[in-house]
Amino acid sequence: MKGTEALALALLRSADRCYAVPGYPVSELAASAGATITINEKVAIEYALGDSLSGRRATVIVKHVGLNACADPLVHATAQGLRAGVVVVVGDDIRAAGSDVVQDSRYYGEVARVPVLEPDGETPGPAVEAAFQASETFSRVALVRVTPDLLDADVPEPPVIRTDRTGGLADPDLTMAGRAQTADRRTAAMFAWSRSSPLNRSAGGVFRAVTVYPPPADPDVLARLRETGRPFLSEHRLLAPPEPAGEPERFSSRGFSRTFCRGCPFHPALAILSGRGMRAVCDAGCAILAMNPPYRVGIATYGLGSSVAVAATGTGVALTGDYALLHSGLNALIDVYERKLPLLCIVLANNRMGMTGGHPVPNVLRYIAWADPVVCAADDTAALRRVLVPPEGGPRTVVIEGACPEGARHETVAY
Repeated sequence: MKGTEALALALLRSADRCYAVPGYPVSELAASAGATITINEKVAIEYALGDSLSGRRATVIVKHVGLNACADPLVHATAQGLRAGVVVVVGDDIRAAGSDVVQDSRYYGEVARVPVLEPDGETPGPAVEAAFQASETFSRVALVRVTPDLLDADVPEPPVIRTDRTGGLADPDLTMAGRAQTADRRTAAMFAWSRSSPLNRSAGGVFRAVTVYPPPADPDVLARLRETGRPFLSEHRLLAPPEPAGEPERFSSRGFSRTFCRGCPFHPALAILSGRGMRAVCDAGCAILAMNPPYRVGIATYGLGSSVAVAATGTGVALTGDYALLHSGLNALIDVYERKLPLLCIVLANNRMGMTGGHPVPNVLRYIAWADPVVCAADDTAALRRVLVPPEGGPRTVVIEGACPEGARHETVAY
């Protein structure tokens, strides 16, 4: 069989869900794997992260330039964690045969600190399963890089023995700095994983690398390898694991946590969500503070504009700001409504960028009228109690309007 067919078979055996944005050289792979086509690549990886929160393994298939659109949630997931494995299969068009640029996607391993595997003709099945296991072991996304040479090659049917592991979300008692420190410790462990992988092997005196990031062998071995694309392995042969930087910072060791401003208009809505035990995916922005005491509503955050799609396949509740939605959440909201996914999308609308200096934001209602949103005043507790409930069937968007108190700052609360 062709490499495309072998990879598709491996994905069908190892993954529960599959999303894609087609493009050369992976269009046929996406079709063979029965992938759901999404509105863009960022939404695809966000859906996959939501599946992960729900305990489902998920694959995303994109071409090299499509991986660029995944960058924000890809990087965030390394520090924030995940549960079931998420694997992005990225097709590098190394000769620009069907693309306007050439790009080597292996470099995202270094940017996002994620494991990168590049199967050869003997390892497409084991490499895919190893990528899922690495994703779950290190609680971050894994990349599988493929090229037309592999996709078009004749390869044997891939053996795949699925062995699910369990990843984990970041400890909620860690500060964001503490989460990054904990992620660095797992990154250090990835170096030993890559060096010890049985997928890497010597044949006829030639070393064959499959776990291409972190470096899979001694520097002198990697310096002699012939590579497809740029000399990634040679460039990274001297790379060392991150050094431990003391114990990861916790709210308790720092002595305080941050929460919403004392006069924040959205306290009533947050109190309702907390009192009902509703759990949300939070956007970056003020909504991220809902992960902290006293509300503890949010369970995860994967970057600005990411809560909508992650929640649609995850918790079912997205907590976002008007700026985050306009920034990069609208594409996801469109896709969610097209698929009629069960989602309660809560928009905290204060007409400002609350985390970046209070700059003005356009009226979000002008741009989501098609979603027929329910609009509530932030102080209308009776209305909030009626609408802040899981939707029946398809999606519902609730816009809560409130004005930020002038000159206020996020509260610092002793922990």
